[in-house]
Amino acid sequence: MSKPAKRFLIARLNHETNTFSPVPTPIEAFAPTYGDEAYRANKGMRTAMAAFIELAQAEGATLVTPVSAMANPSGAVHAAAHDALTQRILDAVPGCDAILLDLHGAMVAENSDDGEGDLLERVRAAAPGVPIGVALDLHGNITEKMVRNADVMVGFKTYPHIDMYETGEHAGRLLLQMWRGEAQYEVIWKQLPLMSHTLRSTTLNGPMRDACERARQLEQQEHLPAVTVFGGFSLADIPAPCVSVVATCRTGAQEVSRAQAIIDRFADDSIWQRRDEFIYRSEPLADSLARAQQLAEGASRPVLLLDHGDNCMSGGTCDTMDVLQTALQLGMEGIAVGPLCDPKAVAQMVAAGEGAQIDIALGNKRSLAHLGMDKRPMSLRGTVRRISDGKYVVSGPIYNGMECHMGRTVLLDIGPAQIVVTEQTHEPWDLGVFHCVGVDPTQARYLLLKSRMYCRPVFVPLSAGLVECDSPGVTTSDYSRFPFGRVQRPVYPLDAM
Repeated sequence: MSKPAKRFLIARLNHETNTFSPVPTPIEAFAPTYGDEAYRANKGMRTAMAAFIELAQAEGATLVTPVSAMANPSGAVHAAAHDALTQRILDAVPGCDAILLDLHGAMVAENSDDGEGDLLERVRAAAPGVPIGVALDLHGNITEKMVRNADVMVGFKTYPHIDMYETGEHAGRLLLQMWRGEAQYEVIWKQLPLMSHTLRSTTLNGPMRDACERARQLEQQEHLPAVTVFGGFSLADIPAPCVSVVATCRTGAQEVSRAQAIIDRFADDSIWQRRDEFIYRSEPLADSLARAQQLAEGASRPVLLLDHGDNCMSGGTCDTMDVLQTALQLGMEGIAVGPLCDPKAVAQMVAAGEGAQIDIALGNKRSLAHLGMDKRPMSLRGTVRRISDGKYVVSGPIYNGMECHMGRTVLLDIGPAQIVVTEQTHEPWDLGVFHCVGVDPTQARYLLLKSRMYCRPVFVPLSAGLVECDSPGVTTSDYSRFPFGRVQRPVYPLDAM
């Protein structure tokens, strides 16, 4: 028999915080939508919130959608933004019978080291006894407070992330079983003193792929319907930006004890014993580019140069020039670069107009002095080839159909390189980054992208090879550049373990 009250709270609040990033995170960075607009922003999309909406509607529930907000990774969330967005969710809690939250898991605010944990604790206090389900990013930094205040917790099992919707469906399905009284669940976990590198959390290969496959196998057991490996996000100076294994299991002393033993053994055998494989060791930048030159010899397709030391989807400024500068010093030509964020340069080039030759100081505008890096803009002379509004629609598998806005966007031709310069930081999700300014990226000799992983489903198939370039920036894989002061020690690889 169905319950008479069917009022479900469904909300989205996503931010992955790089506490070393100088990129600010005010409320405007989230471009939040509220109420019916939040519903429309997700309905039919590939987000976890979209899956929550469809499950709730199939159940005949009344939906309460107080907010949908997502900001690109950047520095600590402004306190005012954190308070306003979390309060939107809290204000909607009274009278709700089930709560489904699409969160990230690695949000740090100026007034909260544990953004999701503090939110869930307040939601739980406002709704005792109401089932709470959470969908999280694979890079969540899980905490005891998060685990203690959720009944169901499921994270992505892909990176690049292409299973956001499926994760929401998984979490929502289990929560609905609780709401109907068909099952009772609780969340258990095991955290490891391991700060993995983001490039070693890909599920395309390596230890994370194996661990996620093992997690799927464990989920076939009736008492353990959800198991997630969280790679953590280590570019945060908080107590434990570490790898965790989290499971949703059936309640009952015997079931929980058995599930915990399984999770503990899994964490030790599949992750800790392979901890060295979760660490990325970079080569010198000049060596990476020399290797790219070898790949390009005789190639009929471009070689990808991934500048993962300045990736905006990990909090990068998207304006460092090290890779391009080194490539030009090595005599490399036929380089298509995109996108580089420099609003001041965009304004200068727009004022000059298409066809204008211009002398310009490009990039390195955001100070990285707090990391001991002294960078200066690069003096260049080039031609303004194209000015556009920087809009395109994603055609690839990640956020397919989403309209992207890079702000005003200019193509600067300096001879050896064509540089896409934007007003906003932007992940190169798609070919549209280049198409919007009339560049065919398949005709380049080298494609220099400020990206770690998200570009790969689209750009790798059209490339002759891929070279990862670790430049000195706020998303470098060189942990020695970061002044970690709050991380609990010992922790691998900062300490020998």
